[in-house]
Amino acid sequence: MITRLVVIACFIGLSTAQAQSEVRNVLFLISDDLRANTLGCYGNQVCQTPNIDKLAAKGMVFERAYCQGTMCGPSRLSLMYSRYQGKGSKTLGEHFQDHGRYSARVGKIFHMRVPGDIIAGTNGVDVSECWTERFNSQGNEAHTPGDYACLNLNIFTTELEGRESTKMPNRMFVSVKYNGNGSDQPDHKTATKTIDLLEKHKDKPFFIAAGFVRPHYPMVAPHQYFEPYRWQAMTVPRQLKDDLADIPKQGIPRSTSKANGIAKFPENQQRMWAAYYASVTFMDEQVGRVLDSLDRLGLRESTAIVFTSDHGYHLGDHSFWLKGDVHEQVTRVPMIISAPGHKPGRSQSIAELVDLYPTLSKLTGTKPPADVQGTNLTPILKDGTAKAKEGAISFAKGQGWRTANWAYMRYPDGSEELYDMEKDPEQFNNLAKEDAHSKPLTIMRKGLAERLKAVSKKG
Repeated sequence: MITRLVVIACFIGLSTAQAQSEVRNVLFLISDDLRANTLGCYGNQVCQTPNIDKLAAKGMVFERAYCQGTMCGPSRLSLMYSRYQGKGSKTLGEHFQDHGRYSARVGKIFHMRVPGDIIAGTNGVDVSECWTERFNSQGNEAHTPGDYACLNLNIFTTELEGRESTKMPNRMFVSVKYNGNGSDQPDHKTATKTIDLLEKHKDKPFFIAAGFVRPHYPMVAPHQYFEPYRWQAMTVPRQLKDDLADIPKQGIPRSTSKANGIAKFPENQQRMWAAYYASVTFMDEQVGRVLDSLDRLGLRESTAIVFTSDHGYHLGDHSFWLKGDVHEQVTRVPMIISAPGHKPGRSQSIAELVDLYPTLSKLTGTKPPADVQGTNLTPILKDGTAKAKEGAISFAKGQGWRTANWAYMRYPDGSEELYDMEKDPEQFNNLAKEDAHSKPLTIMRKGLAERLKAVSKKG
């Protein structure tokens, strides 16, 4: 017998399967260049992220979630199509529109140049078909009046002239702290517009995606967000002598401390961490504003919430900076899913960003397109010990294959890296050339080959 709820839901455009699902809406929140281990819910004891931590306490925290692309563009394309590389037949937003939902983007979901598209207020390489409506969040970025620093050049000034900005070679090391409440910043604007859309569309099913650009450079925030993070107290990643000696040439990114110049200024490496933390905390506060509004509007019990990032980030690990390689701090991402009818928990099971599309489809009672390559994670939402897959693939100049205990990288010239992640989580000792580890190396080679073959067949 069809219930009154089903009848009402079908009337507003949902199928019977969707009507029987407890999840009517989806709120998708994504940060930019966010290291998983920066968040309190992932073990950080310095950076203040109370709002994301609160969400984590109500959802499933995936402790071993990995991106497929290690730069903004390919990663975001991958997760929005659920394809390991390239486009699929239909974006996540189009899929939800096909199933009776309003679909909106606020801020950066597909790739936008930061700071270029943020300063201009332009769409970047957005896919317009994905959205019923879309909204950009403009900001002045490095040109925000205040205390500017370009840390690899050791420049500190309040002058607006001569600042590193769009397409300039040192823009990655820029921070700005200024007097203000943050309302002029893109992430604040993204939160404000998202709240407005929640209020306007609360009575009908929706898929609303809010993309926050922090902590992506330039790391801009009001003074008060820098205050908890005295640079003198910042701990930077430990460095080992000859650390790069066992890393293949193709495994070493272009931006190392020596290459970009920040090696000359150890104190500025600490300042980078302080600025990164400040921008993370500012972003966290905007996430909190959105989640508080969701609660105020009574939408929490009908809305699945995702919080994640497009990839991680290097801040001096092995003297590496930025992203674009397949080492752990780049490939690992935060992933939190809070869904009605599912208890909170933590999972050590391997997950990938491509899994979000089929998971959200399952939660909302909708069937994803046949060419979706990810795996439905709802069994893990029900039981954190459940297992969805053997490992995760990431793509950059090389390929990364991450299983529960091992990390393997293979490069175009045939060179390799292998790390025992239980004994060596910071990836200091490359075991690929050691005879004693030939067995796990063979297993990891085979695992990567089999997964690539399976992905190709699904294709």
